[in-house]
Amino acid sequence: MKALVIGGGGFVGSYLINELSNSGYEVHATHLEGEKIQADCEKHILDILKKEDITKLFNDIAPDVIYHLAAQSSVSVSWKKPQLTAEINVVGSINVLEALRETEKQDIRLISIGSGEEYGFIRPGACPLNEEETLHPGNIYAATKACQEMIGQIYCRAYKKDIVLVRAFNHSGPGQSSTFVISDFCRQIAEIEAGIKEPVISVGNLSAMRDFTDVRDVVRAYHLLAEKGVSGRVYNIGRGKAVEIQQILDTAISLSEKEITVRKDPARMRASDIPLIEPDTSRISEDTGWKAEISMEKTIKDTLDWWRNSLLSE
Repeated sequence: MKALVIGGGGFVGSYLINELSNSGYEVHATHLEGEKIQADCEKHILDILKKEDITKLFNDIAPDVIYHLAAQSSVSVSWKKPQLTAEINVVGSINVLEALRETEKQDIRLISIGSGEEYGFIRPGACPLNEEETLHPGNIYAATKACQEMIGQIYCRAYKKDIVLVRAFNHSGPGQSSTFVISDFCRQIAEIEAGIKEPVISVGNLSAMRDFTDVRDVVRAYHLLAEKGVSGRVYNIGRGKAVEIQQILDTAISLSEKEITVRKDPARMRASDIPLIEPDTSRISEDTGWKAEISMEKTIKDTLDWWRNSLLSE
């Protein structure tokens, strides 16, 4: 079996490449000029804003399954750069779908990665959210991902393409950018321990409740969906239990011996923040047998250790 990971240079890419390679796949992955893929596979430079290049790559590789990971995936960045976010997440995804439609090999399965942020402004009592819940995106990133999903469904129905659609909730782990909350807390703690910054950790909204899953569990879910998911169906991926950001912070601080003060930073507050997002994950469990296995505590500890080691090697 041959797999192509689009966006292999991102945080999730190396984890997915390793998951697939360990399962016996011949893995190809794309990255942007200047990016590096931290995993062993066949590497290709690709910009998803260039459709002809995508079509050529699909024809050259003739993969059995494609994982579309390439995205501008930061909510905070989407508020600052909405046009860039729309270009990558919407126009880029249309280019991938058009290339899928035009490629010579017609039996390719596409795993299209969306986000739990798509649910947005949630009606009272709706959590845990199942996949039939109406979407009300509450930020630019979420709106682009909802659009990507809807267009994917159109290509699935209109052109009979084999597409499995994913709404992945928050996932974290070693190597993630500090624009995401768990990695941000861990980076700041590691810097405090290394004497790089004062023993004060800057935070945003700590009362928001989110579902967090380890990236290593998430890529296992992507793999299982490629093998067992139902074409045209949308799947939530998450732990199925939301926790307060305050709990994430408390756990991270407890892993350090330093005395750390917490300070709220207005610049870290989002223009629109949903109080609670929690998924119902029964559909993916029923169709594939998947469930999250790695504890949140292990995710935080491994991420903190990664930052500690990164600072030591600088």
